[in-house]
Amino acid sequence: MMKTVFIVVITVLSFNCFAQKENSLLWEVSGNGLSKPSYLFGTIHMICKDDYFMPQTVKQKFAAAAHVFLEMDMDNPELQMKMMKLATLQGGVTLKKLFGENYAMVDSFFKEKVGMSLILFNGFKPMMPMSMLYLKMLPCSTTESYENNFIAMAKEQKKDIKGLETIEDQMQVFDNIPDSIEAANIVKMIREFDAQEKQFAEMVRVYKQQNVQALFDQIHSSPDLMNAQEDLLTRRNNNWIPVMEKSMKEGSSFFAVGAGHLGGDIGLIALLKKAGYKVKAVKM
Repeated sequence: MMKTVFIVVITVLSFNCFAQKENSLLWEVSGNGLSKPSYLFGTIHMICKDDYFMPQTVKQKFAAAAHVFLEMDMDNPELQMKMMKLATLQGGVTLKKLFGENYAMVDSFFKEKVGMSLILFNGFKPMMPMSMLYLKMLPCSTTESYENNFIAMAKEQKKDIKGLETIEDQMQVFDNIPDSIEAANIVKMIREFDAQEKQFAEMVRVYKQQNVQALFDQIHSSPDLMNAQEDLLTRRNNNWIPVMEKSMKEGSSFFAVGAGHLGGDIGLIALLKKAGYKVKAVKM
């Protein structure tokens, strides 16, 4: 569960993407000297069980792949310990200090909505309580995770999960955002929580439709990015391309990343095409 919690925020924020004309979450990558095609699948890291879907086509491409990548190596037994360490505030800073006069309001909301006091997160960076808030936007008690299911599939098929980046890389994204900005964003989320829930529900709806264009139209102007698009999307996408190319040249690969990384002129689809590959939507 903790592995998923720490990447929920990055995924939600990175849904702020540019449009693609085709409607699909699964893309085939071929050409440019590749002996076999590879596949790129867009996930949403947490979704209600009733909304979860895993088409047979995705399972088949996963099973046929020689290499499987998630954003991080999530089956690494050391991952959770590293996450906890990297998510801890340093230098005597606490959430109580960061929230200041808003602390009582935020604490009261957490007790009501999350079922626990904010004091339990006092030593953690704001991304931790922010993740919990995003999870509470789901209108259900039973959830599913694409990443956890891919990990289970890999274990069953005796495949090794690899990461496009390390936990240190991913956590650095939030370290580049001032804690005060993240705290202010949490306060804003709480004050607009009903609207945030509706927006999240709409995002899930268009995700299920695999309608990337509608997803873009809905959220491209979202302020939740906290002016961190360069760190959340551009830099990470560009860093992933060489890793993907190396793997694809070695054999058929399956990449599963947050769907927000697929679209736009800074997205993985565009970057792969720019690198000379043929990238086409796969109907599921």
